[in-house]
Amino acid sequence: MGIVHVLAVLTTKPGMRERALEAFQANVPNVLVEDGCIEYQAVVDLDGAGPMQTPMGSDSFVVIEKWESMEALAAHAAAPHMKAYGKATADMMADRKIHILTEA
Repeated sequence: MGIVHVLAVLTTKPGMRERALEAFQANVPNVLVEDGCIEYQAVVDLDGAGPMQTPMGSDSFVVIEKWESMEALAAHAAAPHMKAYGKATADMMADRKIHILTEA
């Protein structure tokens, strides 16, 4: 298996995206030093992208991740800082969809 790609589509409760993103950004340095982490960042809709874009919306963001292996991803999911992040943001979130992908 090659690199493990993750697209996490996170939807907050109305008006909570900025608070959730602040908590996310505070946790990024912890994740980037994890064994096997290649990439970990949050992205939002690009304003002015025009008709080719399907907007995520003002209450959603996407986390783009790359991991060296499923073992590294599993360790990430179980890390204490991820459990703390999940607990800190639980009341802010309305939905999340995690897509774990590999190269075609």
